[in-house]
Amino acid sequence: MSDNRDVQADQENTVDETVQVEEGAQAQPADAAETEKNDAPEDDNAQRIYELETALSEAQSTIKEQQEGVLRARADAENARRRAEGEVEKARKFALERFAGELLPVIDNLERAIEMTDGENEAVKPLLEGVEMTHKTFLSTIEKFGLSLIDPQGEAFNPDLHQAMSMQESADHAPNTVMAVMQKGYQINGRLLRPAMVMVSRAPSEGVDTKA
Repeated sequence: MSDNRDVQADQENTVDETVQVEEGAQAQPADAAETEKNDAPEDDNAQRIYELETALSEAQSTIKEQQEGVLRARADAENARRRAEGEVEKARKFALERFAGELLPVIDNLERAIEMTDGENEAVKPLLEGVEMTHKTFLSTIEKFGLSLIDPQGEAFNPDLHQAMSMQESADHAPNTVMAVMQKGYQINGRLLRPAMVMVSRAPSEGVDTKA
């Protein structure tokens, strides 16, 4: 009787072990599925982060290119504006130089009239005063537009501003000194409009150095 109970107990233990093994085998796939289920959101998040980072990088690159394009456009516009201003200034100066050049003969004629008029003659004195006033007003007016006189009487000869028309020996003047001004010169805004025509002194028996 005791032997029968032992055999029955062994059978029950075997059945229990079999059930436990089957239950463990059934539980294992469930655990794996749960693990895969937990890993799936992490993979999705990583992919989403990568896509967002890529999009951000592309957006930043596009913004940088657009900024560079704006800067280039501004630089081109500024250069164009400066070139336009330079051309306008050149045109203005050229037109002013031509206009001033046309006025020089008028100044020369007024000066000749003053030089040729007898200031001691009472009959012509009022006329002479009128011409002198006209000459003075004329000069003061054109000086406002940048015209300046070159009258180098007694100065050293300057080939950049003077044109030597003749040379004369002189013991009273140092060599290369302007002894006389035959025609006054003019500058406009620092540029030579007409050189002064002058007579230059030289030492006896020596040639004048017109490049001094």
